[in-house]
Amino acid sequence: MMPDIVASWPLLGLTASLAYLLGAVPFGIVMAQLFGLGDLRKIGSGNIGATNVLRTGNKLAAFLTLILDAAKGGIAVLIARYLVGEDAAQIAGFAAFLGHCYPVFLGFRGGKGVATFLGTLLALAWPLGLAACATWAAVAAVMRISSLAALVAAALAPVWAMLLGLPQVAALALCLAVLIGLRHQANIARLIAGTEPRIGKKS
Repeated sequence: MMPDIVASWPLLGLTASLAYLLGAVPFGIVMAQLFGLGDLRKIGSGNIGATNVLRTGNKLAAFLTLILDAAKGGIAVLIARYLVGEDAAQIAGFAAFLGHCYPVFLGFRGGKGVATFLGTLLALAWPLGLAACATWAAVAAVMRISSLAALVAAALAPVWAMLLGLPQVAALALCLAVLIGLRHQANIARLIAGTEPRIGKKS
């Protein structure tokens, strides 16, 4: 179940395009350059997200990357909701997520979308966003594996949406969860093999 499409398709298309470009800004690479950490794509897993920035040992850079990557999804949702409506808000969140995962600025090779996913959910429906964040934090605290925490949080997000009485967000949460699973295929293989690195491990 999703919100009714009220806005015109050209307007929704423009919203999606602008949200995608916002999502495509590679803040991990920007932070790595600002803090003199080198080319993030040649460090650790090569991913442009906060977890890989943390592997450099610079916690501030990793924290800023996390906040900015989450903000991409959240800001896209809030602006689209304010200017257009709820239908545009969901499309903007999805487009920003795609922009982060497949950024035009990096040859469509981007991050895995976890922070942007959480930021999007927080802006769309804060109780759902908090539930997803809490799920991630709980799994990360116990297992110390970021990818596992992300996969569990993503998988449970549609369930939380239904339990919290937010069926209008459940479909989007499910779509984002599937994409997160696809973006984490290599991590899933390492989890099965028992070789997935733990949080805070340097490259």
